[in-house]
Amino acid sequence: MSDETTTPDHSAAPGTGAAPGEPRRGHARVRGVRLRLSRRALLLALAGGGAVAGTTALAQGTAHAAGPGTAPAAPPHAPAPPAPPGSRVDNLLARLTLDEKVSLLHGAPDPASLGQAGHVPGVPRLGIPPLCLADGPAGIRVRRTATALPAPVMLAAAFDPGLARAYGRVLGREGRALGQDVLLAPMVNLIRTPYAGRNFETFSEDPLLSADLVAELVRGVQAEGLVATVKHFALNNQERDRDSVDVRADDQTAHETELRGFEAAVAAGAGAVMAAYNKVGGVHAAENADLLTAVLRERWGFDGWVMSDWDAVHTTAGALTAGLDMEMPGGARYGAPLREAVREGRIPEAAVDRAVRRVLSVRDRLGLLDEVSAPRPERDAASGARLALRVATAGATLLRNEGAALPLTGAAARSLAVIGPTAAVPFVSGGGSAHVVPDAAARPLDTLRTRAGADATVTHATGEDLFGRRLPPLVPALDLDGVDVAAGVAWSRTATLTTAEADEWTFLVHYSGTRPSVTLDGTELFPVRQGVAEYFAGGLLAAAPDGLAVRRVTLRLAAGDHALAVTAHGGTDGQLFRLRAVSGADRAADLAEAVRHARVAEAVVLFAYEDATEGQDRTSLALPGHQEALIEAVTAVNPRTTVVLNTSSAVTMGWLERTAAVLQMYYPGQEGAAATTAVLFGDADPGGRLTQTFPAAEDRHPTAGDPSRYPGRDGIEEYSEGVHTGHRWYEKEGVAPLFPFGHGLSYTTFAYEDLTAGPATGDAGGVDVTFTVRNTGPRAGVDVAQVYLGPSPDLTARGIDQPRSLLAGYRRLELAAGERRRVTVHLTTRTLSSWFAAGAGFVLGTGRRPLRVGRSAADPGLAATVEVRSS
Repeated sequence: MSDETTTPDHSAAPGTGAAPGEPRRGHARVRGVRLRLSRRALLLALAGGGAVAGTTALAQGTAHAAGPGTAPAAPPHAPAPPAPPGSRVDNLLARLTLDEKVSLLHGAPDPASLGQAGHVPGVPRLGIPPLCLADGPAGIRVRRTATALPAPVMLAAAFDPGLARAYGRVLGREGRALGQDVLLAPMVNLIRTPYAGRNFETFSEDPLLSADLVAELVRGVQAEGLVATVKHFALNNQERDRDSVDVRADDQTAHETELRGFEAAVAAGAGAVMAAYNKVGGVHAAENADLLTAVLRERWGFDGWVMSDWDAVHTTAGALTAGLDMEMPGGARYGAPLREAVREGRIPEAAVDRAVRRVLSVRDRLGLLDEVSAPRPERDAASGARLALRVATAGATLLRNEGAALPLTGAAARSLAVIGPTAAVPFVSGGGSAHVVPDAAARPLDTLRTRAGADATVTHATGEDLFGRRLPPLVPALDLDGVDVAAGVAWSRTATLTTAEADEWTFLVHYSGTRPSVTLDGTELFPVRQGVAEYFAGGLLAAAPDGLAVRRVTLRLAAGDHALAVTAHGGTDGQLFRLRAVSGADRAADLAEAVRHARVAEAVVLFAYEDATEGQDRTSLALPGHQEALIEAVTAVNPRTTVVLNTSSAVTMGWLERTAAVLQMYYPGQEGAAATTAVLFGDADPGGRLTQTFPAAEDRHPTAGDPSRYPGRDGIEEYSEGVHTGHRWYEKEGVAPLFPFGHGLSYTTFAYEDLTAGPATGDAGGVDVTFTVRNTGPRAGVDVAQVYLGPSPDLTARGIDQPRSLLAGYRRLELAAGERRRVTVHLTTRTLSSWFAAGAGFVLGTGRRPLRVGRSAADPGLAATVEVRSS
């Protein structure tokens, strides 16, 4: 038995908290409340006002005056702040020519590319080295293999900021070891709509949880000497129309939801911020002075540099004046146009100097300004793999477990049918710039067989063919299942494909070079797509198991003869291609095979997937393809079926009640097979909790049925839900979800007791919530205790909108069987405050406020009230 009366501050407001074991920053008194504030916040506090100076009208695109920009206090373990005037940066700036200055503000081709996303040339005569910038939300994306970590959404499911820091340190070390200087991560945009294609790359629908995690991840990355780039600033919550959509959000909505994570990253010392593609208040984010200057620099005191997303700059003078320092990946606006504008007097050279100073100062602070910089570490693949396994296990989220179907024991562990394509083809990571190719990734089928042991019977059925099979006989006879096209050769053939009956066909082309042209009845099956859609086609479906690129199309063919024509080019290196297909008859055979395996097994583990990618949003919350029919057929013959979900975000589950268990594994990285197996067999407790609400249906979530909220109407997207984002919306509207935010089951049970709440002891301010958690079950397990706070009556009286219930704090606990622990969760003054438009800042929410401690946003748990006073 053990007691615990203090906890790491996992609910700390950006800039106000410290990680476990680290010193707190300075404090100030505002409206009689003792606050812990960073140095920048001290300078921005309004005497006696309970608010912070400065504001922006984000919905209108107009700038307002704000407090002075100040350098932030150095985050824990980060390098020292920039040197004072007269420093090395000043000396370099004085010696740089205009051409050299401009060259430091935009990307260019890398003559010795490592396969990274971007490159900024150095200035050899002054000893300034080049910069290499790599994608990396879940691992370093370069030409070499790297540790493929679980997707950030799975990291977030652990509700563990300390784990986020460890995740960041792996990214930082690997980035340095793989020749990189800047990490284009983390992504902190909130999960606002379940359709968004990049939900797996970010953390949560909740502002507090996202802020806590991004802050620690940034600290971890930069502790290893790699610049962290928080993205995409700001209000970039969808891929659809991301280049053009105009997002409108009032100040309260923006500051209390989306901006909180970015503010936390700034407080943690992030070296760079990436401006988003979309517009905010009618102005593109990359040239939006409200965001880049008034909020980012003047309100928050950001002293790093702002870069554009790739090809997201639309003006030269407008962007530079607004606060954009670097254009990536090229210099269409910040190359020759900027140089000429300065020479012609249309842009003052001082504006260029300001941007160059910001870039060089961050580089100097992190030791990236030396021609011979700090030695790069060796890549520690074993350490990365251990962390990947730890995160995948901690984030594994058990959504359903009827009749204790899991863990697999007894007969269920000895007679197992494993079904689904992703049991045999490991689903490592999502598509787009987050995709990472690991050194190796085991197949879940193999790890399950090993764990079950030699005496067990573990069979496998694909259930759904992802990569196709040989075409039926063509006339004239033609084998298209492995054609080698020599370099410099153009290879063309025509043939006739005959179908006996009308049917649904999926055609697939696998290729190693330029995609072959394939026409059927004169129509191109695989046309070149626009923009990133041509390159980003998913993390699972975009490549065959042997590494060839894959494209597919599904269409209905009438019975009869169909003209097939194929042209492939060998290019400079030659290429290999395959043309394959899956017919309706093939699907029926695969389904029948899966049913045969399921019928004779004691238990079934069925792997299901959804393949999300940058560049496109989902069009449905249902599982894609014919997977739902597969689940229905398998559960009909074996109700002892566990569905393992490798999905990016929420999915609807019309089949849920027919299953025994559902385990959410997201995109689990290279160690996903081992983590999945450990949880299924009970070697580890499922440690994850949902960081996003799973809706019960397509029409029952915050952006459903309102095109002005998503995807936008006439190019304008309204955040009209206000501060009621995510689980707050479900509470406000009284809509029951499929699974609530914070939900997740354990293999043991827990009880909460003895809840008390009152003013925090000492001079920290805020509220302390104390309670006892008891493991009432027979085995060790993981619990995530969550504190939810109700509105302030005093703010309600002032007309300030508030969530009916917001996540105010949380604590991840690992308890042995029978163990009890006394826990205190601190609610910061920032968490107790709301944005007050009339005062242009945050104001403390005083009065008697309801709170509860439970295991999800829908759990009534233990309830109490707390009196919040201003002094």
